[in-house]
Amino acid sequence: MTAMSKSYRDLDIWKKSFSLAKKVYAFCKLLPSDEKYGLVSQIQRSAVSVPSNIAEGQQRGSDKEFKRFLLITKGSLAELSTQLLLAGEIYSLEVSELNESVEELQKMVHGLIKKL
Repeated sequence: MTAMSKSYRDLDIWKKSFSLAKKVYAFCKLLPSDEKYGLVSQIQRSAVSVPSNIAEGQQRGSDKEFKRFLLITKGSLAELSTQLLLAGEIYSLEVSELNESVEELQKMVHGLIKKL
C-alpha cells in the first residue's frame, strides 16, 4: 500500500482531519463555559482522536494495523458528528459545515479501509 511508504503527515486524510480538529476547537469556544467538562471535553476528545488514530495506525507499519485504527477513527467520527449535532441544537449554533467535513472524512476513511 502506498500509504505505508509515506509519513502520516503526507496523507490527505490526516491533513483534513487535523484541519477539522482545529476548526472544532474554534467551534468549542462558542459553547458556554459550563460545558467545559461536558460537551466541550467530549467534542474535543473525539476530534483529536481522528488524526491521532490515523497517525498511529499508519505508523504501525502494517495494513492490518492501519485498518484497525481506521475502524476506530470511524467510531470517533460518528461520535463527533453526534456531539456536534447535539451542541448545535442545544445552543442554536450552525454545525452543518463541520458535519460536512466529518461526512467527507467518513467517506475517505471508508475508501481507505477498502483499499487496504
